[in-house]
Amino acid sequence: MSENKKILVIDCNASGIAGDMLLGALLDLGANVERVISAIKQLEAPEYGYGHIDIAIDEVMRGEFRATQIDVTSTTTEKRHGSELVEIVEKAAAAIYMSPKAREFASKAIRSLIQAEADLHKTGFDEAHLHEVALIDTAAEIIGCTVALDDLHLFEAKIYSTPLAVGGGVFKFSHGIVSAPAPATLAILQSKNFPFHGGPIEAELATPTGASLLVNLADEAGGFYPSVVPLKVGYGAGTREYPELPAVLRLTLGTAPEKALVHDEIAVLETNIDDATGEVLGYTIDKLLAEGAKDVSITPAVTKKNRPSHIVKVIADQKDVSHLSQVLIAETGTLGVRVYYCERHIISRELLMVDLLVMGNKESIRVKISKDAHGRVIRIKPEFEDLKALAEKTGKPLRELLDMAVAKAQEMYPKSRDLHGNTES
Repeated sequence: MSENKKILVIDCNASGIAGDMLLGALLDLGANVERVISAIKQLEAPEYGYGHIDIAIDEVMRGEFRATQIDVTSTTTEKRHGSELVEIVEKAAAAIYMSPKAREFASKAIRSLIQAEADLHKTGFDEAHLHEVALIDTAAEIIGCTVALDDLHLFEAKIYSTPLAVGGGVFKFSHGIVSAPAPATLAILQSKNFPFHGGPIEAELATPTGASLLVNLADEAGGFYPSVVPLKVGYGAGTREYPELPAVLRLTLGTAPEKALVHDEIAVLETNIDDATGEVLGYTIDKLLAEGAKDVSITPAVTKKNRPSHIVKVIADQKDVSHLSQVLIAETGTLGVRVYYCERHIISRELLMVDLLVMGNKESIRVKISKDAHGRVIRIKPEFEDLKALAEKTGKPLRELLDMAVAKAQEMYPKSRDLHGNTES
């Protein structure tokens, strides 16, 4: 695989998630089948009390999708308390060859599950009694998924998820009739502020074990895929089938694009002004910047009735939209402000202090260093206000000081290109 950082996208936006679906999708991605089976078979040891374990792995069709399905059964139907399940999972993880990050993940996944049940039933952690998740499925799915993730080296990857589909309607379980999502599933999602949505069908699409694995695995969750170069796609099927929904979990494994940029979410505020003087507009720019705007620009325009006017455009953090809109209205008298929310691609920047020897004295100048996603310096720009103050102080031409500051910074970053002079986007 490319040297670029691995990216895994868990697409649970349509069919939800269950532990067996995640494990099936990981096997479909190429996780070592023998290693996963061997790990689950460790649970046959007498101290775990599961008896003989049967594992069936098959290729199945869900609608038009070919997917991998894994089914684990044991000869015991004995249910466990929460503390027993934690001990089983953590002890098994310690006995199986896996990375420290993998063991930590297995522990977090089972503990999130037990804590949700304990909180729901107002019991202590050790006394939490699980019903639907107390048989072999829970331990096998957590151990199996952990080993599969470790085998694919995904604990070193950046992992994204789409919002979780939880289904809808009502269903019956040990506590009676409830609506989707199940109380334990909702508690797990709440514990990590994980986004979810109802639908797209009336069924329980997200299980507590699947939710616990998901929230402890995903680094970020959002409505869209990140920028990714896809290399492999895996599909995992659960045991349930629905005529209107291919019940498969899709995993996309890839890398970050070669020229990926840093991105953030910003707001753009805009208004037309046709009755303000140049002095008022100039003051408004200064005021907006002082109040937190990232940038302000003014563009000449001709509006209705052929009136000469200006378009004031403000780039701001989304949290500052309301405040800066009020500033814009108060200072210009405009009757309205247009607001656009958008994604901005940027290069990362840092400030560096460089020392210049000017007329026998050491003077400090701030220099902005801009780098691409791979850490390469692509731009050096000294801070204008520092250059201006030093030029006024020493009598030296500002351009001469500018060249000195760039040269000094280039000594520290010899491969950088002199692209100073551009404005911030």
